[in-house]
Amino acid sequence: MSPLSQSPLLQWAAYAFGGIVTGFGVNAMVRPAHALTFFGFAPPKAPSDRRVVDGLVAVYGARDVFMGAAVFAAGLNGHASTLGWLLLAIGAVAAVDGLVCRAHGTGSNGATGVI
Repeated sequence: MSPLSQSPLLQWAAYAFGGIVTGFGVNAMVRPAHALTFFGFAPPKAPSDRRVVDGLVAVYGARDVFMGAAVFAAGLNGHASTLGWLLLAIGAVAAVDGLVCRAHGTGSNGATGVI
């Protein structure tokens, strides 16, 4: 019997997390106003403010897409250690997202669920 660290289920779980992160990123790039709801924020009313926020959310979305791509690349190339570190880093990003939401008074939502 192989050790748990060599289980194919862990690799598939990593792919699932990579897919989720990528999905959040695509959503943020395509529907920035909807992506803000995951953090408990509402889009600004002023058009100039809305353009700035939409741009920042698109950057956030691109970050998520590239994090998901890195998970898939590490997994497909058999780099289990790198894959593990990437998943830890993604967890840290989610924790910081949650802390920022909590600090800005948006209450309990998807981002604060990880902390």
